[in-house]
Amino acid sequence: MARAKQYLDKAKFNAYDEFYTQMTYIENEMWYYRKHFKNKIIYCNCDDPKESKFFQHFQKKFKTYGLKKLITTCYKSNNPDFWSTHKSERSFACFFDGERERERERERTLVSDGDFRKEECIEFLKQADIIVTNPPFSLFRSYLPQLIQYRKKFIILGNMNAFAYKEIFPYFRDRKCWFGVYRKGGMEFEVPEERISNSVYSRNERYFQKLGNIRWFTNLDHKQFPDKVDLWAKYNRLKNPKYDNYDAIEVGKTIEIPCDYDGVMGVPISFMDKYHPDQFEIVGWAKRNKDNPMATRIYSRDECNAFGDGKDLNAGPVLREGNKLNPLFVRILIRRK
Repeated sequence: MARAKQYLDKAKFNAYDEFYTQMTYIENEMWYYRKHFKNKIIYCNCDDPKESKFFQHFQKKFKTYGLKKLITTCYKSNNPDFWSTHKSERSFACFFDGERERERERERTLVSDGDFRKEECIEFLKQADIIVTNPPFSLFRSYLPQLIQYRKKFIILGNMNAFAYKEIFPYFRDRKCWFGVYRKGGMEFEVPEERISNSVYSRNERYFQKLGNIRWFTNLDHKQFPDKVDLWAKYNRLKNPKYDNYDAIEVGKTIEIPCDYDGVMGVPISFMDKYHPDQFEIVGWAKRNKDNPMATRIYSRDECNAFGDGKDLNAGPVLREGNKLNPLFVRILIRRK
């Protein structure tokens, strides 16, 4: 069983996580953090320097940013069936210190497969100041907590829905993590040829896929929070019904948050693109559990606040429509400040 799980883990790492970030997105986002880079060690722990635009960007901007050192580690699958044109056939670390350009670029073959969870890579993590990369989306639940555990600064890409993972939400609630600057819509990633599908298109003999729900996750100050939401709507019992199982009201759209309601409100996850920490407090989240989507227990406000810790995930938000119960998707529980 353990071997099978390990096999599937590596299959996900290679087959479903090969989204290669384009230079434009990296350049545009890093500009807002440039003051944080001076005399720092940058570690890209999911990057083949031969292909990674992250490595290329920081190598090019090494002196401009005033970096101290650049480290990358490259993952290699033990299963050759999952090798792609972008995957290295060996795991190695690459070091660059900016002196005399290429002459000071060094490689070292790793003992392990280069997985960010291996001790060899964790030792590099301990040396680093800031982690910048596009980690495997399927392993995000373990990737981000590792950075928090080792108290690292980071600028990483992830699915915005990861905000609602029970392993991730407490970091947002406690202001240990927030979204980066770019929130304008989809991001285009290069993908291997073997991933061709209806959503993959070709350009200049390369293959790309656009994903609309990708965001930068960071704990570095970028001072680029969205403008505060202009609250104009009024609380309406019919338009903002109370949940059948939460002490909170439903608000279907961020622009319809009532300006005259002081209690807890449930809003869709898209609210996070408009979230300003000086305007709203995030008190919890509610997510439907597929094993018990119609739970009807009434929760107190204090209990609503505890959902983000994963203490009770047996119920999602439920609206009563006559004799019918309508379970909803993820809702962020907020309160106006």
